[in-house]
Amino acid sequence: MEVFVVPVGPDRYELYCEQPFTAEPSAEPSSAAVDGGFVGRIKRRFADLLRRAEQWEPPSGNSSHGLIARFQDKAMGWVAERVVEQRLLWNLRREAAVTAVHPDDLSSDEAKAIVCRALQQDAARHAHWVWVDGVLFIVTFVALGPIFLLIPGVANLPAVYFGFRAVGHWYSRGGAQHGLRAITWTESPSPLLTELRGVSAVPLEVRDRRVEDIAARLHLQNLDSFYDRVRKASL
Repeated sequence: MEVFVVPVGPDRYELYCEQPFTAEPSAEPSSAAVDGGFVGRIKRRFADLLRRAEQWEPPSGNSSHGLIARFQDKAMGWVAERVVEQRLLWNLRREAAVTAVHPDDLSSDEAKAIVCRALQQDAARHAHWVWVDGVLFIVTFVALGPIFLLIPGVANLPAVYFGFRAVGHWYSRGGAQHGLRAITWTESPSPLLTELRGVSAVPLEVRDRRVEDIAARLHLQNLDSFYDRVRKASL
C-alpha cells in the first residue's frame, strides 16, 4: 500500500491514498462467536453498508425517482463520500508494511515525522468522536426507537446516522493507532510531490491545470479533487 504525503502549502501536509477500501466480511464463521450480539450486528450492518457504498454510482441527471428513492440516493452518496475521506485510515487497520511517498526535498526522517504526527492527531480526534457519536447513538436509539417502531418500514434514521459515525470513527481510530504501533513504514521520495508544493503560489486558473497534470503523472485519479478540498478547508 502507498500513502502519499501531499503538500498543500509551504509547511502543511495531508496523507492520501486511493487504494479502495474493502469492507470486512459480514459473516465469517470464525468470528461469529466474537461478533455476536448487538455490537456484532452493528459491525456487520456497517460492513454491508460500506460494500454497497463502494459499488454505488450516482444516478444520471435525467433519471426520474420518487421521493424515497431520491432520499436513498442522497444518503448513499453521503456514505460514499465518507468512505473516500476515511479509506486511508480504514485500510491501515489491515496493513503490515506501507510506503510513504513524500516530496524529495524532505529527508526520510522528516517524512516519517510528518506521517507520525498526522496519525497521532487522527487517533486523538477520532477517539473523541467515538465517544460523542456513541453517546448520541445510544440516546437516539433508546429515546426514538419506540416511536419508529410504530411507523412500519421507516428506520430510526437519527440512530442509524450516529451509529454509522461512531463505528466509522472507531475504524479510523484503530487505523491510526495501528499505523503508529504495528506498521513498518518505508519512505520513497518523489520529485512530483515537490513540484506540487510550488503549485500553491500560482494563480488559480493555472494551479488547477498543474495539479491535474501532476495527478496524471502520479497515476492518482482523484488527487486533484482531494487537493482542492483540503486547500479550501485550510483557508
